[in-house]
Amino acid sequence: MGLSNLGIFHTIIGIAAIIAGVVSFVRFGKINLQNLTGKIYFYGTLVTSVTALGIYKHGGFNAGHVLSLLIIVLVIAAFFLHTKKTKSNKARYFENFFLSFSFFLSMVPTINETLTRVPVGKPFASSPKDPIVINSLLVTFILFIIGSVYQIIKQRKINKNL
Repeated sequence: MGLSNLGIFHTIIGIAAIIAGVVSFVRFGKINLQNLTGKIYFYGTLVTSVTALGIYKHGGFNAGHVLSLLIIVLVIAAFFLHTKKTKSNKARYFENFFLSFSFFLSMVPTINETLTRVPVGKPFASSPKDPIVINSLLVTFILFIIGSVYQIIKQRKINKNL
C-alpha cells in the first residue's frame, strides 16, 4: 500500500471519524455535535483534513487538498453555528447540511483511495475513473441527497414544536 507514517495516522483518524459520523446519523438522524459521536466526527474530520494537506501522493497541491480545505471550512462553520447560534432554528438547517456535506466530500477520496488500493496487490479498481469508483460515488451522492432531505424534514418538525 505504501503509506507514510502521516498517511497511516490520517487513515486511522479518518476511519474513526467516518464510523462516528455514521453512528451519529443512525442514532440521531444527523451528525449531532452535542453527543460523543458528533464530537469524534468533528475533531476526527478536522485532524484528517489538516493531515491530508501534508500528503502529496500525486506530486503537489491538487484537488484533494482543495477538498480538504473545503471540508475544514464546512466543519468549522457547522461548529460555529452549533455553539454561537443556539437559539436560531434556521441555523440548524445549515449546521446539519454543512456536516452532511463535509461527510459526503470526505467520502470522495475515501472511496477512491480504498477501491484503488484494496485488496493489496489486486485492488478492486484500476483508477479513479474505473466504473466501480464512479458508481460507488454515485450511490454515495444519492444517499447524501436522501439524508439531506430527511434532515430537512426532521428539522422542520423539531422547529414547529419549539
